[in-house]
Amino acid sequence: MDTNTAKPKLTARQEEILGLISDAISRSGLPPTRAEIATRLGFASANAAEEHLRALARKGYVELTPGTSRGIKLAKQLTLPLQSLQQLTLPLIGRVAAGSPILAVEHIEKQVPCDPSLFDKGADYLLKVRGMSMKDAGILEGDYLAVKKTSDVRNGEIVVARLEDEVTVKRWSQTKGPHGIKIELIAENPDFKNIIVDPRRDEITIEGLAVGLIRPGGL
Repeated sequence: MDTNTAKPKLTARQEEILGLISDAISRSGLPPTRAEIATRLGFASANAAEEHLRALARKGYVELTPGTSRGIKLAKQLTLPLQSLQQLTLPLIGRVAAGSPILAVEHIEKQVPCDPSLFDKGADYLLKVRGMSMKDAGILEGDYLAVKKTSDVRNGEIVVARLEDEVTVKRWSQTKGPHGIKIELIAENPDFKNIIVDPRRDEITIEGLAVGLIRPGGL
């Protein structure tokens, strides 16, 4: 009998916490503390995290060791790759304050559990899309754009770029002309103008490459 299918179903929040635990163990070999779970998921206190962990333990997904901050262990049958559970959690970035790193804690709205197989090139964070400038590329306002943090991009790829103090999603074009390098951030909606960048006077930083998309209604 498949013990995974016999287990009680999880709530969306419980799946999120289980994914966070699995991701932490796969990355560092250690489970998160209750305080870390509370911080990552925006709980008011570690007690809220503890309640969810006890529910996961009752349903047979984790084993808890009292008296230790990292006393969280995946149930034995879940130590193999979690195909039915979303084991990757990615920070969802909302509005980005001027002059601060895109992955700064204050920009993270929540952690979102994802299926790692969705993103062939790997993803480091999700960016909440604002506006409809990329509508014809299938990227709509409110979507979560999966982004790989890199500055190595090619013409035609969709990137997250910071121009001065504004973060934008556009298609990348870089050409060399008689007056030097010309960068164009191309919109995929005729109602929006492309952004022409002159690197000699404009400050531009590539924050990452789009590697996938999640539509929140489908989560």
